[in-house]
Amino acid sequence: MAGAFIFLAPVLVGAVTVFVAERSARRTWNYYFVAGMLANGLFVLGTLLILIEGLICAILIVPLFALVGGVAGLFMGAICRLTNWPKQTLFGIAFLPLMVAPLEANLPLRHDVVHVERRIVIQATPARVWREILDTRDIRADEVGDAWLHRIGVPVPQSGATRATPEGHVRRVTMGKDIHFEEVFEAVDEPRHVRWTYRFDPDSFPAYALDEHVVVGGKYFDVKDTAYDLVPIEDSATELRVRMGYRVSTRFNWYADPLARFLMGDLAEANLDFYRRRSEAPMSR
Repeated sequence: MAGAFIFLAPVLVGAVTVFVAERSARRTWNYYFVAGMLANGLFVLGTLLILIEGLICAILIVPLFALVGGVAGLFMGAICRLTNWPKQTLFGIAFLPLMVAPLEANLPLRHDVVHVERRIVIQATPARVWREILDTRDIRADEVGDAWLHRIGVPVPQSGATRATPEGHVRRVTMGKDIHFEEVFEAVDEPRHVRWTYRFDPDSFPAYALDEHVVVGGKYFDVKDTAYDLVPIEDSATELRVRMGYRVSTRFNWYADPLARFLMGDLAEANLDFYRRRSEAPMSR
């Protein structure tokens, strides 16, 4: 997650690829760009094969590595065509991470707290929708699996059951790969509004469950709170609104935050659609 690696590693991979290719024959400008992209794709694949990175991180970083590597390939191609010092340039690029990394280590991470909001109309009463939100059991993968977070490797939720405690209502969530955590109710107005924050135990995310860089509540990413508003409308229908807050903390938030915004917004839509289908289904329990 260091900026020196995120930005300079793909530059080095793209530059080396073009430099080596140019030693055997003159290449085209298209080749410079495509070769730099493909080499970085193989580089990320290699980190997967030797278990340096996990699948989620690899999928999220490939577009950035490919683009930076392609531009670096063009740059090295121009150096090879226009100057007599491509080898010196390559050595300079290789030393850049070693020079930048110590300086970067003393800089604080940038923290961005962002909210995404979505809404949906459900053909059911607020009381019915409320019941589904507070007590959601036996979730099947096909009910929520279309969300991109789950497509790229985040385990699918299995249940979310609310119980009363001395501190108030707490909703316990279980997911695949033994993930579990609690949602602590901070505001309740049955059946109109609920907002909860998240509480994680040391074993909430087993080591094999998620990539360390995307663990919720970790150094780089956290989900802050979730709020649902249930607005009754005519014909016994309900408009369900959700507002989810999250934190992104990286040295490249300009890239990470739009990705997180897309993934969290998509997750919010998938959750709303799940509650719509559950609430509109015939009562079974």
